Amino acid sequence: MAVGWKKKLDEVRMKSLQEIFEVDKPVIGMVHLPPLPGSPGYDYYGMDAIIENALADVKALEEGGVNGLIVENMWDHPYYVGENVPPEEMTAQAVAAREVTEATNLPTGINVIHNGGKVTLAIAVASGASFVRICLLAGARVWDTGEFDRGCAAEVLRLRKNLGANHIKIFVDVDKKHSVPFPGIDLVTHIQWTRRYLADAIIVTGKLTGIAPELEKVRRAKEVAEDTPVLVGSGAEITNVGKFLEYADGVIVGTSLKNDGIIENPVDVDRVKKFMLAVKEARKKH
Repeated sequence: MAVGWKKKLDEVRMKSLQEIFEVDKPVIGMVHLPPLPGSPGYDYYGMDAIIENALADVKALEEGGVNGLIVENMWDHPYYVGENVPPEEMTAQAVAAREVTEATNLPTGINVIHNGGKVTLAIAVASGASFVRICLLAGARVWDTGEFDRGCAAEVLRLRKNLGANHIKIFVDVDKKHSVPFPGIDLVTHIQWTRRYLADAIIVTGKLTGIAPELEKVRRAKEVAEDTPVLVGSGAEITNVGKFLEYADGVIVGTSLKNDGIIENPVDVDRVKKFMLAVKEARKKH
């Protein structure tokens, strides 16, 4: 039997972040949606207010010079896990994400916390997003919610194929923040498993949102990931982004771009511009 299927499968995998972002070492800014309908923090302000809030952050991030966006249900905590994400929240996120993709030419991704694999991909298809951030594609972990969770590669990759959505690339966390690994799954093993299941990019984080990973962790991740792009997914700020970009192929940033560096606040365009200046200096060196 001819092995043409293997060549086609390999061709789906992204070779470089420049395929999406058209720049070396891109910066992806977070669009943190306010509490969505059904979540404890939702105060009945309706979708118009949610969209207005999201588009204000998009404008600031775009004006500040970032290279891409991720629309995330940041404030739907306490979070559901996996396919338990309720329909009222996932549909609200899809509506908001579609408004974002319509409002900007920046490549836009989707993330659903915690590990809403098929939900995340479905929102990406509905909204016209370019990529997804999947919290756990392979392996097993315990979330801060207390729930045991496993990788969703089998479901996500089949759904992507069946929806004709192979153009949507899959960025995947390893040793994900707000969780601990099942015993025996170290960073190297998790990266190897994740690459095996066709991740287009690897994301390395610290222990919590806004907390940076150790530089050695980033260096080791890039070494093990080989030709798979690696992004820093938490804790990037002006003082450390240059060091991270010595090894990482890009960064995902949220907290440090907010007013006063407080995650609940709106994006501060001046902080974005200063951050991007630091990134431009780092690009010259690396």
